[in-house]
Amino acid sequence: MNEMSYQQAMEELEQIVLAMETGDIPVDELSKKVKRASELIKVCKTVLYETTEDVNKVLKEMEGISKSEKE
Repeated sequence: MNEMSYQQAMEELEQIVLAMETGDIPVDELSKKVKRASELIKVCKTVLYETTEDVNKVLKEMEGISKSEKE
């Protein structure tokens, strides 16, 4: 899968969920849509995990700077 932003994945996922809720997905396509939704959820989880890791890294760096300023 090509690089997809969190926003793009969420928008496509929302469209799939809405179509499922309203019954707009033919039974023949349902399996494909569920598989696609699973892929999109993985993209979102990966982006959220990576973002959390990046934020934690920056916070640790800031904490180190703050400690060195107090010394």
